[in-house]
Amino acid sequence: MPAALSPDALDWGIAAIFAIVYLGMFLGGLPKLKLDRTGIALLGAIAMIGSGALDPAAAVQAIDLPTMLLLFSFMVVSAQMRLGGFYSAVTRGIAAWPLSPPQLLGALIFVAAALSAVFSNDVVCLAMTPIVARICLARGLPPLPFLVGLACAANLGSAATLIGNPQNMLIGAVKRLDFAAYSAAALPPVALSLLLLWGFLAWRLPSAPAVPPAPSVAAEEAPAFDRWQSAKGLLIATALLIVFLFTSFPREVAALIAAGLLLLSRRFHSSQVLGFVDWELLVLFAGLFVVNHAFETTGLAAAAFQWLAEQGLALHEPASLGLATILLSNLVSNVPAVMLLLPAIGSVKAAHLLALFSTFAGNLLLVGSIANLIVADLAKKDGIEIGWLEHARIGVPITVGSAALVWLWLA
Repeated sequence: MPAALSPDALDWGIAAIFAIVYLGMFLGGLPKLKLDRTGIALLGAIAMIGSGALDPAAAVQAIDLPTMLLLFSFMVVSAQMRLGGFYSAVTRGIAAWPLSPPQLLGALIFVAAALSAVFSNDVVCLAMTPIVARICLARGLPPLPFLVGLACAANLGSAATLIGNPQNMLIGAVKRLDFAAYSAAALPPVALSLLLLWGFLAWRLPSAPAVPPAPSVAAEEAPAFDRWQSAKGLLIATALLIVFLFTSFPREVAALIAAGLLLLSRRFHSSQVLGFVDWELLVLFAGLFVVNHAFETTGLAAAAFQWLAEQGLALHEPASLGLATILLSNLVSNVPAVMLLLPAIGSVKAAHLLALFSTFAGNLLLVGSIANLIVADLAKKDGIEIGWLEHARIGVPITVGSAALVWLWLA
């Protein structure tokens, strides 16, 4: 700690850095500066070290290594599946089935949710969106229910496991949650929420009889399907799930071994695979770990949680936790929101609720999750506009309904 700064002055300096970082999380940047959330988090961590709030060794220790390793490893696994053309092949296969519009919607929702429970929901949306958009255009179907439904299903499905999305990996690693116990608690509200999503969207679609297979939609830029590489990725992902469900072997170590095995390839150069790793997300995590840890050392976070409890917003109560999580997740994004709320979470049940609420919150607004933005951006390339209002008409009722299901089931 620099001698020129008193403890009180340093604490308020830390609080100021923390406030600026989370203002940037809310705004998505800082005025007059070309910074995104990752850049802001990184500069915030640098400021904490430079001000003497943390020395470099303490900053490194503040980064939760199991979370980082798990996140990196599953980015590699998901990259393998994408390079093998698996996601695109599955979507094309569904398009070839003679399904009515409601049946097609149900199949896409189920597949997107199932894939997102194991692989990254963002990558699933990235691979499936162009094909789904062109299926709708080819068949003359309204694209909004299918595309917004795809994004919502990917978000909902990713909540089913502790590896479905970054915030669940974080909660599972920090709170040392049991993988099987979490999935057993999460699967019923996730399944009911997916059924709610399908029912809410299907009534808008024409109840047409079975239609012939859709025209080929091979125009999208996607890797050709590689049966062997896809099978290799599926085999390793299945082995990981077995390890997670039935053994106490450290999840991050098992995932790291799996990533190493996938990098041993005669088909894909390691630079190809690592090119699909979201390094910016890893830097965002590292920066926020440092910023939040420094803020916790001031005692101001604990005082804020105590004040909220005195005002009737005790975060150990499901309704209060759900409300706080959904609001924060849509203000600063779900990963920063989870990092803020984790210190106030004590019980396993509260950790389960935080994982579900923070993931379901991504469906509320268009900016609530990266998956939503990916779908909107890719759909625009095919002339399909998904704006705030179009998304909110589906996302708001689905978020309210799914949050209610979580509360009724777990609370």
